[in-house]
Amino acid sequence: MLKLFVGWLLFINLTGVIAMGTDKQKACRNQWRVPEKTLFLIAFLGGSVGCIFGMHHFHHKTRHPSFRYGLPLIFFFELGAALILHRLGISLFSA
Repeated sequence: MLKLFVGWLLFINLTGVIAMGTDKQKACRNQWRVPEKTLFLIAFLGGSVGCIFGMHHFHHKTRHPSFRYGLPLIFFFELGAALILHRLGISLFSA
């Protein structure tokens, strides 16, 4: 179960980086864009670190308060939820 969880986190965070890079590239070319809902969904599904990294690496959406504050908020919410589950003795990795 741990391997599956770590694999998911790697996949979804890589997806977040790629989505931010793709959206930046398309924005520069005035092409179809990745919807903001999609970027937030990726972050909410565990890809917040990848989205934040992509945002800063590609200098994309850094002026948008919804991203500048929203993505870290999602990350801290997910981190807090994991800590609460850990404190309650609920393991995401048990069989």
